[in-house]
Amino acid sequence: MDDQDRIRLTGAVRELAPELARRAEEIEAARELPVDLLDRLRAAGCFRMFVPRSHGGYDADPHTGLTVLEALARADGSTGWTVMIGAETPHLLAMLSRDQFDKLYAHGPDVVVAGGFAPQGRAELADGGFQVTGRWAFASGSRHADWIFGNCVLTGDGQPLPGPAGQPVEVRSMLLPAGQVTVADTWHALGLRGTGSHDVRADWVYCPVERSFDLFAGLPCVPGPGFVAPLAQFVLHLGAVAVGIAQGALDDTVALLDGDRRRLYARQPLADSPAFRERLGRADLHVRAARALLRSLADDLFRAAHDGGPVALAGLQPRISASLPWVTEIATAAVDACYRAAGGGAARDSSPVQRRFRDIHTFSQHAAAAEGWLGNNGSQLLGRPVELAY
Repeated sequence: MDDQDRIRLTGAVRELAPELARRAEEIEAARELPVDLLDRLRAAGCFRMFVPRSHGGYDADPHTGLTVLEALARADGSTGWTVMIGAETPHLLAMLSRDQFDKLYAHGPDVVVAGGFAPQGRAELADGGFQVTGRWAFASGSRHADWIFGNCVLTGDGQPLPGPAGQPVEVRSMLLPAGQVTVADTWHALGLRGTGSHDVRADWVYCPVERSFDLFAGLPCVPGPGFVAPLAQFVLHLGAVAVGIAQGALDDTVALLDGDRRRLYARQPLADSPAFRERLGRADLHVRAARALLRSLADDLFRAAHDGGPVALAGLQPRISASLPWVTEIATAAVDACYRAAGGGAARDSSPVQRRFRDIHTFSQHAAAAEGWLGNNGSQLLGRPVELAY
């Protein structure tokens, strides 16, 4: 990524952030990003930031990607999440053949894929491809997506096909045109309400074999360190959204306490309370530490992908997968401290601090943020087998 593109992208996001913050309540009420904001995010280059320059994208370096996603989530959690999901598109499509990748980007770089990682579909062998049926939950951004993917259990004559290396069943991702998939209006949630994370359903839709891929063991068709280990990239990008939500809560709290604001029955303004200052100071340092960890791991991943080889990458994966539950825990604690400080007003849906509270607690329920991933890092440190998938 050259300096001009970096300045153009980050500048456009910085310019858009105040409007995102002002319209956060509107985004929540709509349960998805308004069309005009989506258009502006596309124009800013947010959905093409990881697309290769050869295909009209920015090919953003790791730090720029983390900076953009954090800035968007700092303005509005739902926007940060939605852009993060859409920006992962080239990492997914790179699991296809290069010919298919080129075709999908032939008409421009702002292609958006949504879908579900859980294998909640079935793909029956048929006519050189698959007949796909299933229903996938949590398909963020599905209403504005160009393509929908879903992981499926492969079947032949209705029976699950055995997977490689002794796995019980074979799972493969199917990429379907959005027009052939039904979006079920199901996204009524505690937080991240504006992400449009509805269920998507396919009813025996044909998928040619060339538009299927192995998300977990496939090799990217696009060269370069930015396309190695797509799931590890995804974890780091998720972490940037968590940090952005927490930083936004700190911003909102400092703004809220400007002046002589005090809790009912309190003897002094909250900003003058030594105990509160200590909690706020600790929360700020925790968020900074989480940000620094993500950037450090992004550097490690970039180096390993560039010249470290498969062994270095394999050794780094458990630490990266373990980072997200830790970052989420730290971010959640910071937001909780802000919520407690905000007093009774934070109980109202219109409170920006309450919105951060709901967003981060909804974020914390994501499977990639589960505490079990911490065991990956511990297992590696002990020289024991890493049992959970990456």
